[in-house]
Amino acid sequence: MTSNPRAHRRPSLPWQVLLALAATLAALLLAGAALAHNVTEGDAGYVQEVTGFRPIAFIYLGAKHMVTGYDHLLFLAGVIFFLYRSKDIATYVSIFAIGHSVTMIAGVWWSISINAYIIDAIIAFSVVYKALDNLGAFRLWFGVQPNTKAATLIFGLLHGFGLATKIQDYDISPDGLLGNLIAFNVGVELGQLMALALILTAMTHWRARPAFARQAYAANVLMMVAGFALMGLQITGYFVA
Repeated sequence: MTSNPRAHRRPSLPWQVLLALAATLAALLLAGAALAHNVTEGDAGYVQEVTGFRPIAFIYLGAKHMVTGYDHLLFLAGVIFFLYRSKDIATYVSIFAIGHSVTMIAGVWWSISINAYIIDAIIAFSVVYKALDNLGAFRLWFGVQPNTKAATLIFGLLHGFGLATKIQDYDISPDGLLGNLIAFNVGVELGQLMALALILTAMTHWRARPAFARQAYAANVLMMVAGFALMGLQITGYFVA
């Protein structure tokens, strides 16, 4: 199954409007990116002070981490953009969840760390990739359609390393570590489900509008712009920091 059956249609919006929307979205992302995945001083301080199994606290932290993760949510929105059947949505979301759960827990448990700027730039690239996939770019440019499920799993694994990198910033006590990691992951999944419910509600109303087929192209262009903006921010941060 491919996820881009109507992405080749051009929008009716004038290019000036599209450019203005893209610039606005990029500015908002750049202004708010500092909050994405942010380990607040209060959260970090709490985690560093507590020991033992604290499921409620780590479920909350996991959910908070996911709902403030613009890059994760943009990728998830791209994955389900052209999925209409509940079975297909559940399949792709499950593949993504399995991928980031495995590397998140393994990354923290075995102390596998990746530079935060590099992994976040890769995660931002996943947004660009998915937008291009939805636009039908790979079939147009190379004459092939990448396996969408395999791509979702691969990027899920990479997103998980991003989560692991952030969790290690918390400097979690080894006492009760595995249980707390599982609780954090449960929170991440709950946050993802809450965000998914909101995204699907908005998408359902949007898809019911006659203009959706035309606007879908513009929306994925904007998603690609957002991914490039986040990539640029992270790459700049890597060299500046």
